[in-house]
Amino acid sequence: MHEQDEKYFDIFDYIVFAAMLLISAWIGVYFAFFARVKQNTTSEYLMGSKTMGIFPISMSLIASYISGISILGMPAEMYTYGTQFWMILTSEFLVTGTMAFAYLPVFYKLQITSSYEYLNLRFNQTVRLLGSILFLLKMLLYIPIVIYVPALAFSQVTGINLHLVTPIVCIVCIFYTTLGGLKAVVWTDTIQTVVMFGALIVVVVMGTISIGGFAEVWRINDEGERLEFFNFDWDPTIRHTFWTVSIGNYFSWLASCSINQAMVQRCLAMPTLKSARFTILILVIGITSLVSMCCYMGLLIYASYHDCDPIIRGSIGKSDQLLPYFVMKIAASVPGLPGLFVSGVFSAALSSMSTGLNSMTGVIFEDLIKPNVKKPLTEERASFLMKVIVVIIGSICVGLVFLVEKMGALIQAAGSMGAITAGPLLGIFTLGMFVPFANPTGALTGGIVSGTLVGWISIGTQLKIAAKEIVFPIKPAVVTGCNSDWLAEFASVTIARTPVLPPTAEPEVFFLYRLSYMYYTALGAITAIAIGALVSCFTGFNRNRTIHKDLLSPVIHGLIKDKPEVATPPAVVIEQQASHFGIHLKMPNHIKLSKLTNMFN
Repeated sequence: MHEQDEKYFDIFDYIVFAAMLLISAWIGVYFAFFARVKQNTTSEYLMGSKTMGIFPISMSLIASYISGISILGMPAEMYTYGTQFWMILTSEFLVTGTMAFAYLPVFYKLQITSSYEYLNLRFNQTVRLLGSILFLLKMLLYIPIVIYVPALAFSQVTGINLHLVTPIVCIVCIFYTTLGGLKAVVWTDTIQTVVMFGALIVVVVMGTISIGGFAEVWRINDEGERLEFFNFDWDPTIRHTFWTVSIGNYFSWLASCSINQAMVQRCLAMPTLKSARFTILILVIGITSLVSMCCYMGLLIYASYHDCDPIIRGSIGKSDQLLPYFVMKIAASVPGLPGLFVSGVFSAALSSMSTGLNSMTGVIFEDLIKPNVKKPLTEERASFLMKVIVVIIGSICVGLVFLVEKMGALIQAAGSMGAITAGPLLGIFTLGMFVPFANPTGALTGGIVSGTLVGWISIGTQLKIAAKEIVFPIKPAVVTGCNSDWLAEFASVTIARTPVLPPTAEPEVFFLYRLSYMYYTALGAITAIAIGALVSCFTGFNRNRTIHKDLLSPVIHGLIKDKPEVATPPAVVIEQQASHFGIHLKMPNHIKLSKLTNMFN
């Protein structure tokens, strides 16, 4: 289990990797030119005509959630900081139930293309615009990290500079997303998810066998102080405790799934609410399996290098390169297997990026362009415009990749930056669905205050981490088992990495900068709800406004059934909106809300 000579891809690995990219590209070509139903309407391009099956949608949801960040970041997290982060699984099933029965029924009842249309129906166009901008900002912060991850892995196993790899990843992804729309994204995600599962399972089995079995892996990690699951310390400045990862992840995953355009768009592509809920059940089972495999992979890596740390030795530069380094050691003897694994990492990244591009396109078109054009666009022009949007935002994301290298560990960087928008968005949607008296002024104020607060904390913390003013205690790692010749050269240097002082020992660092990043989304959501409710109280509640029950979560319907302000049918609300424009309508209640509202945006 000592250091190895550097191993790189051979011809079989490149063939396997190229095959994955070609298959992804071909799917886009197929749905654009050869499928029975072409992707030349907005309904087809964004929603797959709502005819997608449970299996592909489930696989697409899993692939969207488990990005390359998870595949590379979680093993590095286990190796460096221990297993406490594994306890995020405690909140997964609770989030699934909340999403399926509290949030999803609202979107499904309204049958809207963009989840941010809801904010217009519930509040007004200004709040909808705020929600759309927050989402777009979130994806622009997230996608560059997603692109950087596979490039990092590919660089490790090929020796090719990661900035040369990045454009290749993006071009393939932009190509099939642009041509094939949602159907291409979903079916590519399905194939990529299967590849991802296969690669992880093979490496887990081979790694466990090479170390001597599961019991030996567990024993080595126990002796190396990696096993930590139930740290019940309530201190919110400790990076990971049972409470920070379980409570914090509940809010983070709720924001990622329940109101995220990428997730909602896929659920609404299902023909019925029942099938959408079943899809979500499959999603949580798949995520639980993948997260557990990724975390266990970290234990395998530590068991393999417990006496010769590759980071101290200089074999790799960052902990996020541990997994590809380990795979080249374990799988290099099997032709094509390293290529399969890196294809799995790329698959996770491509699926996340394509999902992001597709959902961002939907939001830009439905929320920013469509309401502001004087003359309705034809289906052909709308489809062409959306494809142009995919190319533009994909190119922007490539340019932002160069900033990612300056961030800390992938898991923390992705979590803290994503929370800047996830918290406010979750708060605004929750305010609308669960607080009947909340008004547009309250929602707008709550969202802005929340985003400003979390953005200040998150960016400030990242700057402190980059400046080494905030450091986190790491688990001990040694090099006593490394090559004796190398040890002789290393003799004048400290043999072991000793844990550094926790952030609490740095009194000059502002308290909120030391807050665990896992709480950022919760802080943002609670702030948006509290400020929004308070401002609504001081600005007249919903005076002279009617809120239909379909706009509120079914969880609270029993509490509002006798409230006259929430009893007005949707068509009446539209008629009232029309009267402000001097238009007099008499609309039947069964007409879809989203189509009617677009007339007055």
